[in-house]
Amino acid sequence: MPVRQPAKERTKLRLVRFTYCDNANLIRAKAAPAARLASHQQSGIGFSVAQQALPVLFDAVVGDSGLGPVGEVFLVPDPATLTALPFSPGQAIVLGDFETASGGTWAHCPRTFLKRQVEAVEREGYALQAAFESEFYLLRDQNGTWTPVDETTFASGYAYDLSHAFLTDLLATLDEMGLTVHLLYPESGPGQFEVSIGHAPGIGAADRQVLFREAVRGVATRHGCRASFAPKPFADKAGSGCHLHISLWKGKKTAFYDAGDPLHLSKTAYHFIGGVLHHLPALAAITLPSVNSYQRLRPHFWAGAFVCYGPENREGAIRVITPRRGPNSVHLELKAVDASSNPYLALGAVIAAGLDGIRKKRDPGEPVEIDPGLMPEAEREARGIRPLPKTLEQAVGELERDRLLLDALGGELARSFLAVRRREWELLGQQSPDEISRAHLFRY
Repeated sequence: MPVRQPAKERTKLRLVRFTYCDNANLIRAKAAPAARLASHQQSGIGFSVAQQALPVLFDAVVGDSGLGPVGEVFLVPDPATLTALPFSPGQAIVLGDFETASGGTWAHCPRTFLKRQVEAVEREGYALQAAFESEFYLLRDQNGTWTPVDETTFASGYAYDLSHAFLTDLLATLDEMGLTVHLLYPESGPGQFEVSIGHAPGIGAADRQVLFREAVRGVATRHGCRASFAPKPFADKAGSGCHLHISLWKGKKTAFYDAGDPLHLSKTAYHFIGGVLHHLPALAAITLPSVNSYQRLRPHFWAGAFVCYGPENREGAIRVITPRRGPNSVHLELKAVDASSNPYLALGAVIAAGLDGIRKKRDPGEPVEIDPGLMPEAEREARGIRPLPKTLEQAVGELERDRLLLDALGGELARSFLAVRRREWELLGQQSPDEISRAHLFRY
């Protein structure tokens, strides 16, 4: 099995991490000696079915998930994802799909769910391109307390100097792992950075997000720091999003472009937007699935807290990107996403909603070209501009009533996912903002 790694590492591979994301979006893995890789490629690595029924805080199976101590599934690696980890020399990561003992697909597997949605895109005659754009905090230990590495603000030049060693190492690491960086810059929070990586087709976009998160945390550790992707790691500081950039294509041209439209959007793009907006309150349970998510999701904080869209509007849930680099650069950015979301579930659910919009020709309404939070409430109501749910409990309730998304997930995956997120609300929903932030700080 070929491995993506620099030439100097090819004879040193010792350990392979067989990796997946669970319903709480914790990245988990079992490792095996590299010499056993070929064997495990055939049989997979065994896991208890209960692994998909664990909440974010601890390893205790959620009772109403439909999963328990009886049963084994097997993580079968996808050889195309095998990637050496420069920050842990001698180790590599491989992603894969869960299968049953008989070799069938496992209904609770998030990666298999995304594959089904990508196949649905292809049946409609399109190809998918997507990328996640992540924000994170870089932290250092100061007398037992993890604090941001600097006190800078957005795009501060000084921040590049203060974190020079980490940033240059991160860029080299991502390059070696095949994760092309488009932009890297300091964000509004102290010690907070944003990194955008290149788009990828289909399942690759979610795979790359898992690899990216592992790379950032691994490089941070090598520099005596820790990285947090939590949506709101500090109650009094800026939140961190994980915006989803997405487009559909026909051959070598985007299906989202129309030169004659004021926003340069095709009818296909408008219908896709209409579908996502129609399902967005329920989608929030999947794209903003933690208690911590709703500390970030506030008006006037560029988090996409309202069900609307607009050209370069960072307060709307969907931002239409101006095609300055040519027709094929037009695409959509869903801002109502954070890194507590499993990228396979988040991307798959957005695809299902968007395709529903295309099939039913859903009208997204007129674009919003001001901060929707500044509109009179009566005007928002008249235009159908709703606020997104204010808590995880509300979002879960919306998902439980959304037949399209439940059917897309399938009964088993919907049950285990909802059970995990309900349990997290029960455990954390009544905690103080500081307690919620501390509970999530290093889970993501």
